[in-house]
Amino acid sequence: MVQFMTLPLFLCITDTYLLEYYFTAVTPGINFAEFTALGLVDGQQFVYYDSKRREIIMTDWMQVTDSDHWNRNTQAVKYHQEVFKVIVATTMQRFNQTTASVFQKHSPCPEVVCHATGFFPKAVMIFWRKDGEDVHEDVELRETLPNQDVSFQKRSILKVPAEELQKHTYTCVIQHSSLEKELVLEVPKGGGSMAIIIGVVVALIVLVVAVVAGIMVWKKKNSGFKRAPASDESSSTNS
Repeated sequence: MVQFMTLPLFLCITDTYLLEYYFTAVTPGINFAEFTALGLVDGQQFVYYDSKRREIIMTDWMQVTDSDHWNRNTQAVKYHQEVFKVIVATTMQRFNQTTASVFQKHSPCPEVVCHATGFFPKAVMIFWRKDGEDVHEDVELRETLPNQDVSFQKRSILKVPAEELQKHTYTCVIQHSSLEKELVLEVPKGGGSMAIIIGVVVALIVLVVAVVAGIMVWKKKNSGFKRAPASDESSSTNS
């Protein structure tokens, strides 16, 4: 997830001038400076700093009597840069939660899907291993797609026969900058959550068939049973 943080500081408000400083910090991995500082006087920029240049740039009309003034300010801004870097990193650890799942699809041909989501920045590595060895054949790596919260998701699909899953150990490996270590997901021998769903569906079908068969047998038995007619009243007794 992108962390974009802007801190405005209104340092001096008088009858004549308004002095403002804006500090902005973003997560790495995008085409933008990780930290910027902007100084304004009455809405006009007079100083600018970013983490790429690493020095304060001032406008021509700014004049100071102290020749070391901008050097001291540059060091102060670099300190703020390190502070914001820690803040952004802490925020990423709390909110940038990369999750992943593995499941098996049985049609039209057997394949295993590894789905990673909720990660930022966009760059991510997803690959497969068979008994600890990297697998490169029969692998389809899908396009990285955006989520609604500006994080990303990606899928990798491995085509593998069901009998191979029983004989060998297959794992999906995910590497991303938000993870302290690579995320390894083992493909269950039964095919994962999809196999469980299929098993439940099959069990329900068997149960329904058994119930229907029982009803049919019960109806057949009852259709062959004829209720005995009531006996006629005995003839009138002779007077």
